[in-house]
Amino acid sequence: MSYEVLARKWRPRRFEEMVGQEHVLRALANALDSGRLHHALLFTGTRGVGKTTLARIFAKSLNCEQGVSASPCGQCQTCQEIDAGRFVDLIEVDAASRTKVEDTRELLDNVQYAPTVGRYKVYLVDEVHMLSNHSFNALLKTLEEPPPHVKFLLATTDPQKVPVTILSRCLQFNLRRLHPDMIADYLQKLLTEEEITAESSALMAIAKAADGSMRDALSLLDQAIAFSAGNVNIQDVQQMLGAIEHKHLYHILSALAQRNAAALFEVVKNLHTMAPDYTNVLAELLSVLHYIALLQQLPEAYDDSMGDQTLLSQLAGELAAEDIQLFYQIGLTGQRDLIYAPDPAIGFEMTLLRMLAFCPAEPGEAKMTTPSANTVTKPTPSAPKQMDAAVSSVQTATAPPAQTSPALNETPKVESNNGEVNWSRLVAALKESGVVKQLAMNCSLTAVEGMTLVLALEPSYENLATNERKARLESAIQAVADKPYKLDIQIKQVAVETPAMQQRRMEQEKLDAAQQALESDTNVQKIIDTFDAKINPNTIQPID
Repeated sequence: MSYEVLARKWRPRRFEEMVGQEHVLRALANALDSGRLHHALLFTGTRGVGKTTLARIFAKSLNCEQGVSASPCGQCQTCQEIDAGRFVDLIEVDAASRTKVEDTRELLDNVQYAPTVGRYKVYLVDEVHMLSNHSFNALLKTLEEPPPHVKFLLATTDPQKVPVTILSRCLQFNLRRLHPDMIADYLQKLLTEEEITAESSALMAIAKAADGSMRDALSLLDQAIAFSAGNVNIQDVQQMLGAIEHKHLYHILSALAQRNAAALFEVVKNLHTMAPDYTNVLAELLSVLHYIALLQQLPEAYDDSMGDQTLLSQLAGELAAEDIQLFYQIGLTGQRDLIYAPDPAIGFEMTLLRMLAFCPAEPGEAKMTTPSANTVTKPTPSAPKQMDAAVSSVQTATAPPAQTSPALNETPKVESNNGEVNWSRLVAALKESGVVKQLAMNCSLTAVEGMTLVLALEPSYENLATNERKARLESAIQAVADKPYKLDIQIKQVAVETPAMQQRRMEQEKLDAAQQALESDTNVQKIIDTFDAKINPNTIQPID
């Protein structure tokens, strides 16, 4: 006996068996049960969402020997012949292969004749947008004044190409893309009936790859069953789809969070050996970033389709919210520009390098470079050697050590120790990073009540203070202080300088000192006087 593919074997034969599309099913069922039947229906939607299937069920509902209803019996000869595709009064036309006006006229010549065995003669025209303009004109008159025994069911993936004169004479039903959860649930139900084992993660991967199309999902499932010899698992499905395991994406994001270029490109090097589709890799990376951003704001939004909850939560703590938004935007741009890269692998690497280059440094981690001066006029041809010597001298200029601000772990002067508890020192010693560190950096210690540290957090940073982050910060503080401190974080205007404010103040003081040192440097003055140059303050950075 020949094998019947899943897409044909499991094609719905009743409205109740359809997955999704409740908004269309309800309208059709009400029309059938009430007898308010329009002579022309247009089903629109992307491939594989059920347009033709829905039209066939509707034709069966019209011609079932038990009467017109939304629940055809499925047992009578008419129902069985429609299911088998051999009912004489259901005329299916592929408009993509019959575009000529002669074909349409030949078809319509038989409209006037009564149905042979059924109650209605049903014309099912698939991909109707492929008809020529002359064919549409030939169809228009019939659609305008059809015989009472004829129903037209039109289906198209591109309704924009259907003339408005045709659209205006049809009831239109737009079928939506199916959500991956719907597809995965249906695949699981199907495999249970088929007595085939499958991992839920593998079915979700197939559902996502189907891009809203149930037919595509069933075709991919057929392929996965053959590929994995009847035991559908995530490794085989990913290999079949040319996808990669999410653990590689987690490692990429973890390396970005730590600003670790070596670790980042160790992961990339492993990816190259798999020869993946880098467009898909970037798309998956963007999806993971979306999940992390969502979990940071709404941890209860997690569901199994997102992936490993533990690793996602860990990354949500390591990555700052603004970093995630930056990576997402860079990834979108990289995905768009990938086709212009000399090689997809190079384009992917450059996208990651861009993320690494533009990733903001943690407070206190900023790369310190030597100050520089930019000239705004070109030197005269006789001056290159003088310029080289002068620039060489300028690059040795540094801010005087005596003018630098105290380190972050020293007690600032606008701040109190609040009972021997120095909040800045505790924050500086924390092992946590990412969002939890940002929460600590933007709090100020207002009081010490026994073993409770009362902290003030600016209202503009309120979104950082989730229960999970508060708990992690409390554990981190206890580990650093070696005392069972409890934290009471209150959302209000801070009256005492926070570590973040202190950090910004110190950096500004260093920058001001470096600029003053440059402006007073004799070599700099020589360059300015000789070449009519100006110092670009945006290029000045202090050194330790």
